[in-house]
Amino acid sequence: MRRAGRGGQRDTEPGVRGDEPAGESDLAGLNDLTKRIIGAAIEVHRNLGPGLLESAYEACLAYELQERGLAFERQRALPLVYKEIRVDTGYRVDLLVELKVVDQITPVHEAQVLSYLRFSGCKIGLLLNFNVKLLKDGIRRFILD
Repeated sequence: MRRAGRGGQRDTEPGVRGDEPAGESDLAGLNDLTKRIIGAAIEVHRNLGPGLLESAYEACLAYELQERGLAFERQRALPLVYKEIRVDTGYRVDLLVELKVVDQITPVHEAQVLSYLRFSGCKIGLLLNFNVKLLKDGIRRFILD
């Protein structure tokens, strides 16, 4: 779940990150945002199909997100804080979603997304596996309360 970004791209869409609890309007905004991200992912999958490297899907999804006017970062460093000590471990978030090219999404992949959400302060995450015939079978959505 790395974020995408270069140049003029902003950090996140409003309401995706923050410490305050999400209200109803925040959840509606998050639902709209995830629909737009999934739409971009479907467009990439429709054009490329399964079987490519994760980096190819990441680059094409970043293009689609930018075309849709969505703010994002790419390969953002994700700090780990352990007992109030910042540990630079080299974790990176791909985009707003974690991209996987695996035969099947496993509980380990899901746990990884939940950890990224906790460490990043984001409230919602998408795990996308592009290595499926229909992308809808490779999408998992996570909400962190």
